[in-house]
Amino acid sequence: MKLNEIRDNKGATHSKKIVGRGIGSGLGKTSGKGHKGQKARGTGKVRLGFEGGQNPIYRRMPKRGFNNIFAKEYFIINLADISKLIENGKIESSTVISYETLKEKAVIKGSYDGLKILGKGEVSQPLSCKVSAISKSALDMIKSKGGNVEVLVEKKFISKRKEDSK
Repeated sequence: MKLNEIRDNKGATHSKKIVGRGIGSGLGKTSGKGHKGQKARGTGKVRLGFEGGQNPIYRRMPKRGFNNIFAKEYFIINLADISKLIENGKIESSTVISYETLKEKAVIKGSYDGLKILGKGEVSQPLSCKVSAISKSALDMIKSKGGNVEVLVEKKFISKRKEDSK
């Protein structure tokens, strides 16, 4: 086989449609576009969602809710899940439980703004945690077992205009 012998499979390509070249071609006169109307014109395209001038569905439906662009999305994990990970040997009890360590161990899949621990379940040994947020019950449970928790505080955005007005 040589490069000049390579051909597409039969039916893989279609011949170019030649329009407006007489009645015998089957695509003469109106060139396969029918008679008149918007779609028969040169730029006869309608935008996505256009319903022929009728009020479209996206305008008929009521608007509901809103998306807070400043909201933080935390990966939420319970104390029961952490103790299961330790029992299964996925993480050691001596390691610091943080977003980065859970990401390395493939516990966290995807992208989040931080880690939040909730208090559902029990822990049997002291834990060391670096988290973005933690519930009161989880904090009490970890402290009672002799563990320590470091809550990472994010820097708040301070507008320069507010500082100048003071």
